[in-house]
Amino acid sequence: MAKDTSTKLRNQVIYQIFTRNYKDGTFKSVENDLDRIKSLGVDYIYLLPVQPSGKVNRKGSMGSPYAIKDYRGIDPVQGTMEDFISLSNAIHEAGMKLMIDVVYNHTSPDSVLAKEHPEWFYKKDDGNFGNRVGDWWDVIDLDYNNKDLWDYQIDTLKMWAKYVDGFRCDVAPMIPLDFWLLARTEVSKVNPECVWLSESIEYSFIEYLRKNNITALSDSEIYQAFDICYDYDVYPYMKNAITGDGCLKQYLSKVNTQEVIYPANYCKLRCLENHDRPRAAAMIPNDNVLLNWMAWNYFQKGIVMLYAGEEFCVTHHPTLFDLDTVDFNTGKDISSFVKSLSDIKRDSIFTNSFFTSKVVGNDIILATYEAYKDSACNHKKAIGIFSTTSVSKAVSVPLEDGTYKNAINYEDVDVYEGILSYRGYPIIILV
Repeated sequence: MAKDTSTKLRNQVIYQIFTRNYKDGTFKSVENDLDRIKSLGVDYIYLLPVQPSGKVNRKGSMGSPYAIKDYRGIDPVQGTMEDFISLSNAIHEAGMKLMIDVVYNHTSPDSVLAKEHPEWFYKKDDGNFGNRVGDWWDVIDLDYNNKDLWDYQIDTLKMWAKYVDGFRCDVAPMIPLDFWLLARTEVSKVNPECVWLSESIEYSFIEYLRKNNITALSDSEIYQAFDICYDYDVYPYMKNAITGDGCLKQYLSKVNTQEVIYPANYCKLRCLENHDRPRAAAMIPNDNVLLNWMAWNYFQKGIVMLYAGEEFCVTHHPTLFDLDTVDFNTGKDISSFVKSLSDIKRDSIFTNSFFTSKVVGNDIILATYEAYKDSACNHKKAIGIFSTTSVSKAVSVPLEDGTYKNAINYEDVDVYEGILSYRGYPIIILV
């Protein structure tokens, strides 16, 4: 774990935007929507790659944003560098921060670097450019055995660090750890507050890469250079629990394990959906069950990420390869619910406490935070109750008898003889 990672990241919220599919597809459209985004309780706006996509081997009509042509350029579809700087300034003026994607494992085949520095790329046995993951046929891999490449990439990060507050690093485990450690040190000279988010990968992908003798860093390794890692170590179990293809108890066991296998100041990215994963509302068609899963996602230890449209229960998952504007007019709007969860997330109990969870009655998640003895938390305990079926039932809770407030909607919650009557709506109690 990065030694200086602040546990206050666990109080914060990221809003992910694929600019090309957002409103009119420009930086200006994001800038014009900042007040609404801010009202959700957002701290960081994270933009998918802002650089231009290549044309050679392009997937779809517009190409993947992760097949970057020029690391130091701006995608003209999204706007100009002046538009980007204007957005950066507006985000900061609104009291939020900006994070952008870093795609350093590969470039498009017609990238600036492929033309100017072909020696910096991985070569196949026939001497031609190539990639080491078969279905990524629209990109060619870089070779980090070339230290001149390190200098170029780090200088590029330092350029962007003048305008942004964080980097989300695509498949970061496929790049040598020493590179990331050096990059973090160098970028801190430009922006000492820069936050580093790693798209850490599923265990099955690590296994595949290592079998093929490809660099594949585990979470325990990547945490040395990064502040935040994706929760892909547990995501497959969560998805199976949501869809009914897996055991809820097994999923929570994996979540609890995170509390003891990572450093005390670990921070996981908690997201129900993102640009690579299905929409939560599509996986969870029951509105009340969806609210429970969303509340559970906020309640977990870590930083939360919303994918633009999640607050409108969007079910359509936009493609990365064509213009596919997200329609927010779903007839549903849970923005006020999201804001309530963001407000709760600010409580210090979520930064300095021990977390555990368990299954109650086969379908209910009962989770507990207990403040460390020497912490100055506003509360000493937080209890979360979330149903995966939204069925009413009696739940045994670790609370004294009495009447409490549900921090989400401020309704009274009675506990009698250690039993709480759960009626399907998520409950968070701070005591």
